[in-house]
Amino acid sequence: MINKWKIGFLLLLGINLLFTIVMLSLVMFPSNGPQTSKLNVPMGEHVSFHVRSNKNDLNKLINHYLKEEAADSPIDYQIILGKEVELYGTLPFFSEELSMKLTFEPKAIENGDLVLKQKSMTIGSLHLPISYVLNFISENYKIPKGVDIRPKDKLIYVNMKQLKLKSDIKIKADKFDLKKDDIRFTILVPVK
Repeated sequence: MINKWKIGFLLLLGINLLFTIVMLSLVMFPSNGPQTSKLNVPMGEHVSFHVRSNKNDLNKLINHYLKEEAADSPIDYQIILGKEVELYGTLPFFSEELSMKLTFEPKAIENGDLVLKQKSMTIGSLHLPISYVLNFISENYKIPKGVDIRPKDKLIYVNMKQLKLKSDIKIKADKFDLKKDDIRFTILVPVK
C-alpha cells in the first residue's frame, strides 16, 4: 500500500529543491545587462559642449575675465562687442592721459582660435601708426596668457586653448559673427 503522506512529503521536498536550484542559478549567472566594456563611450580626455551666446552676455564675461587677469595693471582698459570688437583704454602722454579706441574685425579660424584684425584706431585726435599702438599695448598693458599681439600683422591672435579658465576648461571659437549676433563656442571639459 502506498502512503499518501509519504508521496506528498517527497513531492513538496522536490518542489522546494527545484525552487532552490532555480534561485541559485539566477543569482550565480551574470545578467544580460549592459557591460562597461561594451558601452559606446568616448574615451578622450575632454567632453565637449556646444554653446551659443550673444554680444551682451559675452561683454560681461570678457570684461570680468580682463578685470581678474589684469587686476594689477596700472592701465585700465575694456572691450566692448558691438558691430565689431572695440577696445577702449588710455595711453599716458607726458602728464596727460589720452583716450584711445581700437576696432577689430573678429574671425574664428578652423583650429578654434580667434583672430582680431585691426580695422580702425583713434587716439584723442592723433593718428599714430597702428603697429606702433599695438606694440605699445603689448609692452605696457597686462595681456592675459594666450593673447598674442602682432603689431607687424596689425592683428591680435587669441589662442583660445591657452586662456586660463577654472577647472582646466578649454574653449574653441566656432563662429564669431557680431553683425548677426551669432557667437558659438565649444567648451571642452576635462574628464581625466
